[in-house]
Amino acid sequence: MKGPANSQKGIRLSERQRLNWLRLIRSENVGPVTFRDLISHFGSAGDALQMLPELMRRGGGNRPIRVATVEDAEREMELVHRIGARFVGMGEPDYPPYLRHYEASPPLVAIKGDAGLFNAPPVAIVGARNSSAAGNRFTHRLVRELGTAGYAIVSGLARGIDAAAHEASLETGTIAVLAGGLDKPYPPENMHLYSAIPEKGGVLISEMPMGWEPRARDFPRRNRIIAGISLGLVVIEAADRSGSLISARLAGEMGRLLFAVPGSPLDPRAAGTNRLLKNGAILVTEVDDVIQALTPLIGDAARDALPPGPSDNMLDEAAVSPMPLLADSDRERIVEALSPVPTDPDILIRHTGLHPSQVFLVLLELDLAGRIARHSGGAVSLLPV
Repeated sequence: MKGPANSQKGIRLSERQRLNWLRLIRSENVGPVTFRDLISHFGSAGDALQMLPELMRRGGGNRPIRVATVEDAEREMELVHRIGARFVGMGEPDYPPYLRHYEASPPLVAIKGDAGLFNAPPVAIVGARNSSAAGNRFTHRLVRELGTAGYAIVSGLARGIDAAAHEASLETGTIAVLAGGLDKPYPPENMHLYSAIPEKGGVLISEMPMGWEPRARDFPRRNRIIAGISLGLVVIEAADRSGSLISARLAGEMGRLLFAVPGSPLDPRAAGTNRLLKNGAILVTEVDDVIQALTPLIGDAARDALPPGPSDNMLDEAAVSPMPLLADSDRERIVEALSPVPTDPDILIRHTGLHPSQVFLVLLELDLAGRIARHSGGAVSLLPV
């Protein structure tokens, strides 16, 4: 089955660029969206790194910003290489092709295994950690049939449904997204899967630093990658407050197809999936329910119809056009236009009458100073002092 082509086939980061990208994304207050905006404004990660202290000062930061050092980045690269993994940047051929069609895609991921698997059509399978025997049995059957049909299975290496999905797709192709560093698999009882996945031609992937122990807030971050890598997401057993429902919401925001397996109204583990079905998720009782819905989305033409992702020009050491001058009074106008209510930057541009690059630069300054929060869809809000 034909997978998506990569629009940047053959273009790769130089080792200097890769080191600077790692330093930039590991620096304080630099998330995926801020990273992309910094590259857009300054042309390269190297130039952006030099500007970080000044940008934080302009944004109102009252202390020096922590910038990842060359030594820090080289040490992490050595740790990644030591476990047989590597860093891949957005736009490079080995970067998951569907993941880049998302505004908050990680600019740099560590992967271990056969990145060629990313070119198979990917389906995410998520569900309860305390899954039932029946839920595991259905997961095994569905996943084996999807694998036989040429689909790669994506999940989060958690207990329950995740583990069942990985086990059933070891021979056909499975992708595990880690919430911690690539050297910190969780939970410990899934170490056998962690070891077997790359050995069997699958892939381990993480955006987190090496040595990072996963915390509660890291799992939703992982979930956005699970959803972003995939064409569609299948939920099998999920309680009303399940983390799988976070994955479902993120998949919906990204425009991915959402599937759910029905369950007994008497089983709390089915409350979330049954509610997804009431709200329009695609009912799944057999593999054809998934395949028939996803088949039209596979191929180059379908991929090109996806919403555009962050610019591939990040791979180039681009020249930057001169930016209109920004007076302190202009900066104050932008800050005054912000509030605790999430606001789209286009509204700020119209409200202030300033050049878009001026507005985005001030938002960068405020972000690095820790004064704003970013929301889905690009909206920003002012944080309380």
